[in-house]
This record gives sequence, C-alpha cells and structure tokens, in this order.
Amino acid sequence: MERTVLVIGGSGGLGAAICRALAPEWGGVVVGYRSGLEAAQSVAAALGGKGTTVSCDLADSGSVAAAIATANVGEMPLGGIVFAGGVAIDQPFVSTITEPQWRQVFEIELIGFTRVVAAAIPVLRANGGGSITAISSVANYSYPPGDALSSVPKAAVESLCRAVAKEEGRAGIRANAVAPGIIDAGLGATFLTDLYSPEVWDAQRRRIALRRFGSADDIADAAAFLASDRARYITGQTLIVDGGFSL
Repeated sequence: MERTVLVIGGSGGLGAAICRALAPEWGGVVVGYRSGLEAAQSVAAALGGKGTTVSCDLADSGSVAAAIATANVGEMPLGGIVFAGGVAIDQPFVSTITEPQWRQVFEIELIGFTRVVAAAIPVLRANGGGSITAISSVANYSYPPGDALSSVPKAAVESLCRAVAKEEGRAGIRANAVAPGIIDAGLGATFLTDLYSPEVWDAQRRRIALRRFGSADDIADAAAFLASDRARYITGQTLIVDGGFSL
C-alpha cells in the first residue's frame, strides 16, 4: 500500500529539497507551511502530481493536529513525518541571548516538535507504524561559537527522538534525526553571505574533510533514507551529514 509523508517546514529551501527527495518513494507528499503558501504550492506543483499543501503552525497544537489529520485522509495513510520547521535564528553568544529569544526558539522548535509527536503517535500506531525524522544540527557534536540558540533546542529534539524510538518501537514507529553541517541552503546560505567574511568561511571550509559545504540535496537524501523503509531497522539514531566537519 502506498503511503503519505508530511514535511513540516516543506516550503523552505531545505524543506523543498526534502520534499523532492521523498517523492519517488512515497505515494503522496504533503508540504507543510506556516505563512509561505505560494512557496508551498510551488514545491507541491513540482512533485509530479504527488504534492499537496497544508497549513501547520508549530505554535498552535490545534493547527499541528489538524495538519497531521489532513495528511492522513485519503487512500494513502500517513506513514512518515519529517520535521524541518524552525525559527530564523541569528548567531548570538550565550552571554547576549535574552529570555524572550530563548522562549521563542524553544516554543517553536522544541515545544513545536512535542506537539508533532503527540499528534503523530496515535495516527502512526493506528496505521501500523511509520517514521518520524527530525532535522537537528551538527553543533551538538562540534560546537561553533554563537550557535547555542539553535543547537540547544535541537539537542532536546534528538533526545525526544530517542525516547519515541524506545517507547514506540513495539508499535512499529521509528524516530531518527539528521544533523546537517554547514550547508549552502536556507538559513545556512544567508549565513554564508552575510554573517562572516569570506576568509572566515574559507577557513571553515578547510576544516571539512571533504573540503566543501553541503547542499540541500545532501541533507534531503539522508532524511529521505531515514524516513523510508530502506531504514526499517534504524531507530533512535542521529545521522551526522557534515562532510567530516565534526571529525
């Protein structure tokens, strides 16, 4: 039986690449968006008739539950969720981060993910299992100064993935994470042009074993693999996709 996969944050640069990578192996790909309806529609239209869109506001548990219920309607039950949503984050040092900044990122990225998990588990149980795949960060393994606002909630997201894997494996539910390194897509592309000088980025590139920054497709292929039945015996893991940056 063909199944449907929901990509939360599917309208962004990385999310769009994930949708494209998923399409060949899934019967339907639902592109979740918060405010970028036109971008989501463009992504869905490029998926060869498999794509649809759904509104999903991670700050609203009702919106999250409704998006998952919508993705589960039809002849192809929901079999996978990829969590690629998040907040546009600067790179402040810990000493300068304010409490409202912490609260915003935790509300969307961590509490938002708990809302996804809470709504998804009953649906995936009823459908005989499935996969949950979250996009994390290599900063949890090789910390670059200024990345706490992004990496701290993602560390908790990885921990929750392991909890789901341990507790829900009996129901056929797998949960994994992908930890991207420095990628030239989405917020990463903005950082590469605006955050530091070219000399700083050249030095960072030389730190990477493969001597290049990653692409959206590099991350998307990893996420698509973990979400698919090809990874049917993999759960509770974080796949670091960083070209060797963290070595």
